[in-house]
Formats: sequence, C-alpha cells, structure tokens
Amino acid sequence: MIAALIALAAGALHALALADPWTGQAHGWLQGLSLALLVAVLARAADMDPARWRRGLALGWLFALAWLAGTFWWLFISMHTYGGLNAALAVAAVLALAGLLALYYGVAGALFVRWARRARPATAALLFAALWTLAELARGRWFTGFPWGAGGYAHVDGVLAAYARWVGVYGMGFAAAWLAALAALLLARAAPPRRLAPSLACAAAVLAWGAAQPLLRAGGGPAGPRMAVALLQGNIPQDEKFIPGTGVVDSLRWYGQQLQDNTAPLVVAPETALPLLPRQLPEGYWDALRARYAGPGQAALLGVPLGDLEAGYTNSAVGLAPGQQAFYRYDKHHLVPFGEFIPPLFRWFVRLMNIPLGDFTAGAVNQPSFVWQGQRLAPNICYEDLFGEELAARFADPATAPTAFVNLSNIGWFGDTVAIDQHLAISRVRALEFERPVLRATNTGATAIIDAEGRVTHQLPRLARGVLHGSFEGRTTITPYAAWVSRWGLWPLWAVAAWIVGLAAWAAGRRAH
Repeated sequence: MIAALIALAAGALHALALADPWTGQAHGWLQGLSLALLVAVLARAADMDPARWRRGLALGWLFALAWLAGTFWWLFISMHTYGGLNAALAVAAVLALAGLLALYYGVAGALFVRWARRARPATAALLFAALWTLAELARGRWFTGFPWGAGGYAHVDGVLAAYARWVGVYGMGFAAAWLAALAALLLARAAPPRRLAPSLACAAAVLAWGAAQPLLRAGGGPAGPRMAVALLQGNIPQDEKFIPGTGVVDSLRWYGQQLQDNTAPLVVAPETALPLLPRQLPEGYWDALRARYAGPGQAALLGVPLGDLEAGYTNSAVGLAPGQQAFYRYDKHHLVPFGEFIPPLFRWFVRLMNIPLGDFTAGAVNQPSFVWQGQRLAPNICYEDLFGEELAARFADPATAPTAFVNLSNIGWFGDTVAIDQHLAISRVRALEFERPVLRATNTGATAIIDAEGRVTHQLPRLARGVLHGSFEGRTTITPYAAWVSRWGLWPLWAVAAWIVGLAAWAAGRRAH
C-alpha cells in the first residue's frame, strides 16, 4: 500500500515538473526526483522477489496514471466546457486515456522488477532508462501517437538541454532516467566505494559536458537573414469562435483588419484565424486579402480550412506573397483524434460532443516550405510540433531545409491552463533540436518568438488580444539530430534501447542459473 502511494505521489510530481501551475516553468530536478522515487519502489519489489513482476506492473501503471492525468487533465475543458460532454463522462474519458497510455510504463515496471534483481546499480540503471525510453517511444508512435508530456521536456532549461541537438527529447529523457535511476539504486543498494567510482565518474561527465555546452557554443551556428515579423493573437472566445454572427464575425473583422493594416515584412495569423472556407467568406473578403499581399515587400501566413465535400477538408496554412501564380498551401499532417478525425469505432463518442470541424483529411509529411525574402518558413499546426521526427523529414536535403519553423495554434480549447506553458516548452525543445527559431502565432497564447537556442525573446500576455512585433534570425546549420532523424527516424533510439533490454534479460537469465 505504501509503495502504491509513493508511486502515485511520484507521478503527480512528474506532472508538476513539466510545468507547474504557478509559474508555468519546467523543473528538471523535480522530474529526476519523481523518477528516483519510482525506481526506489521498483527496486525494492525486485529485491524481494523478481517473480512479483505484477507488482512492478501496478507500480509503473499507477505512477504513469497520476503523471499523465495530471499532465493533460485540461482535455476535460475541451470535452465538457466546449464540447458539452457530461462532466462525469469527460473525467472518465481523461482517466481512460491516461490509464491506457500508462500501460506502456506498467509493462516497463514489470520487466524492470523481473530482470533487475542482483544486477549492479549501473546495469540496473541502464535497464530502467532503456525500458523508460521504449515506453516513451511507444506512446509517441502507436495508435496515432500522443507523446504530450514526455519526460525530456522538463529539462528544456537544464543541463540536459545541451543534448537536444544530438539525441532529441527522447534522448534527453533517456539521460534523465538513467541519472535518476543510478542515484536511487546507489542509495538503495550499498556497494564498495571502488565499484561506485566508475558510475559516479560517468554521471559527472554527462552533467559536466551538458553544463559546458552553452559556453563552448556561445553564439550558436552561422547567422542567417534577419526578418521582422508581426504575430497576431485574436483571443476569440472558444465557445463563440465558430458561431455565425458572434465569434465568426469577430474573427473576420479583427484578423482582416490586422492583415490589411500591418506593415511588417511577414504577418502570421493562427490556426483557423479565418474560421470559414474561402468560398464561404463575405463577398470580396478573400480577393481583398490576396490583392493586399500581391504588392511588393510583404507576405502573410494564416490559418484557414480548405477543401470541399468531394476532395475532403483540410486544416491548412495559406501563404500570400507577391508574384504568386497560386497561394502557398500547407495541410496539417498529424491530426488530433476526436478533434480533427474520428478513429474507427468511436463515432458514437464524438456524437456526444458538440465540436465543429471534426473530420479533416491529412496532408503529406514532408511539404515544401514557404519561401520569402531568403527565409524558408516551415509551418506546422497546433500539436504537430510535438512530433520532431516528422518535422525532421524536411531536413533530408540541406539545400531546402527550413530556416525557421512557424507554429499556428489554437489551444483556446483548454482555457487558461498549463497546456499553454507545456506547448511553449515543446516548441522550445524543437528549437533546440534543430537550432531553428520558432514563431508561434496562437489564438489565446503563448504567442511568442523563440530563437535558435530555445530562448523566448518576445511574448504576448496570454488571453489578451494583441499583435507581437519582433524579429528573428533564420539558421542553416544541420544539427546531428536533424541529420540522423531525417534519414532513419527514431529507429536508432528504438534499436539501442531494445539492445540494452535484451542484454539485461540475457544477463538476468544467466544469474538465475
């Protein structure tokens, strides 16, 4: 019972580590502490009896249930407040999603208990880190993938952030899990000092290398062209956004006025800033926008749905610039289950809610960038920037690789919650992985400019209507992470983690005999 309570409490701490509700900041040390507590209770179970793998399953599952439910509890707001789903059913849906995804970590806990007994702390720590990483990868890959709240995001401001350009957020998570497990196991399993020295030296080297990188890489990669930009944040109430006569009129009026009046070289409006298909807009509205950006010196990126009943509808970003034969178009590839497409057998669940624009067609993974004044701007929409391995596909050819990312979002569905802070941290890690600035234009926040070192240089207050003026510097460096992920995806991480687990299983079998 005590171990179960510790696992639940540790999971809650893990959720707080990603973005606390008071400051919105991530806390890498807290994430490490939460994992160390989990490893401590799992190690105790392993030392008692490796046949008690079911205990490891339960402890890993309880930890992940508390962590995941505490991380994306705000899904309740979209389903209940804006979707009209009964409150009890909305709570049940969040818990069901968290419980289902927690099974990955339950399996990891069970295998750790089964194979970690009598292993040296360094070996057991590697096993835990590999199992943890496999669980994270599985959650991000299978059944459309939902890796929101991956452990590596807690380290966006920490020592491990230096590893983002090499191994990405999952590699950061591996390092954090290994360090936490090593600390917990060294305390739990006393060993002679001579056996501790190699492990401690290795941990110190990992931390020291990460701490030294900001000094060694001061100034970052080669500077690219600098461009001024205006990012629009309309703060259209989510419960009115798609209602004719109220939110629709407000959106069209405010965004239309800003797009017409702004003089920045690049103007960006968020996801579905124009909540109607172009043919549904008031007469002359779309033609006036295109005419406005047909003249020299300015371009715009804005979110708008496109398509028709026969071809299917898309959640898209449109680019308007001088000299176009046809406007630039980016169609969102990674759609949100239930919000943008209906998974098989779940249409009954969607009918319980009142969420508009619920069944889109997906675009291709690697779509061309929007080229403007020396910049290759790569749009992504909403939570697409959660999938760095998909963004990496655009870096296969360095000659056409993006110089900057542009995220168009509307997370007004989730109110004034840590979802805003969590999404900002996700974009900052993408900036670190690829060493590219990220421009974020959102409906309610966080509208911000992030530089290629992952620092927020400009930001609007959340839940306020306004225009963020600033500038950014495009980059052309190809990071090691971008180079290998663009070729092989995340399979090298899968392979390394699986190899470590296989080796640990073999060693455990030998010890048993």
